[in-house]
Amino acid sequence: MNREYHKWFSQHLQRDMELLVFGYAGRAVIFFPTRMARFYDYENWGIIASLAEQIENGELQIFCVDSIDGESFYNHDVFPSVRIKRHLQYEKYLIEEVLSLIYNKNHGNYIETAGCSMGAYHAINLAMKYPWLFKKAVGISGRYDLTNNIGDFRDLLNGFHSEEVYFNMPAQYMANLSDDQLLADVRNMEIILAVGETDPFLSENQHLSNLLWKKGIPNQFHTWESNAHRPHYWRKMAPLYL
Repeated sequence: MNREYHKWFSQHLQRDMELLVFGYAGRAVIFFPTRMARFYDYENWGIIASLAEQIENGELQIFCVDSIDGESFYNHDVFPSVRIKRHLQYEKYLIEEVLSLIYNKNHGNYIETAGCSMGAYHAINLAMKYPWLFKKAVGISGRYDLTNNIGDFRDLLNGFHSEEVYFNMPAQYMANLSDDQLLADVRNMEIILAVGETDPFLSENQHLSNLLWKKGIPNQFHTWESNAHRPHYWRKMAPLYL
């Protein structure tokens, strides 16, 4: 399997960023890591191995990006407005730097986003905000409004609300989306949500799926037995949904 390591100094983040590329052709997938995880974890957990046949056949080219959640949403040492601004810098890194690498490495015209747990939030949020750039978005075991308190999972913005926060919570801004062109672009994407039947985020997934249908946006919604919020399950889900 073709495997490449890339590292460069990001102008938008003002720090070095790393990522791994698996494969040589096919649908380009920006694969976001889980909460506070790293770009190499999907490989270490055997999730890349579960996709080996699709990767080696030239069906998928996986770009495992790194996370800066510890500097943004999980940085409790700074005010929430600073957290969301850091997240927006990460977004610029993805759109202007990672996509440039993908355009250089992949000669197709099919790019999708995917992620598990916190990575699902990033995958769905990025695709919903820039739907004209992507053909597909896959959220596995995801949370789509980080301002909600759900069991042991607390509001990551500590009650802070702003326009920047609103426009980065898919379950909030999608409910009010009325721009015809944006709606058309989202409707043209394939959207897949998958979650365990006892996952604390089940209701968030149901809510987002229903919200999308109300906007005339087709989506697939899959529930799995148990919590299904572990690499053991993600190894089974990834080949089905990516």
